[in-house]
Amino acid sequence: MKTSIEIDEALISNALQATGLTTQREVVEVALKLLIQIKQQEAIKALRGNLPWDGDLAAMRTNL
Repeated sequence: MKTSIEIDEALISNALQATGLTTQREVVEVALKLLIQIKQQEAIKALRGNLPWDGDLAAMRTNL
């Protein structure tokens, strides 16, 4: 998909330097992938302590 957007030049310049990437397109794609990954991790972290589990942890630890 082709999309035209205006991005702060300093922001793109800093991102190019920080990542070593060579094109603005690469920077945008990497940034979007990282944003998605972070949001997915937040959703997984929100489940902590909220999922049911049946088992014997003590028995699992001795059955190595």
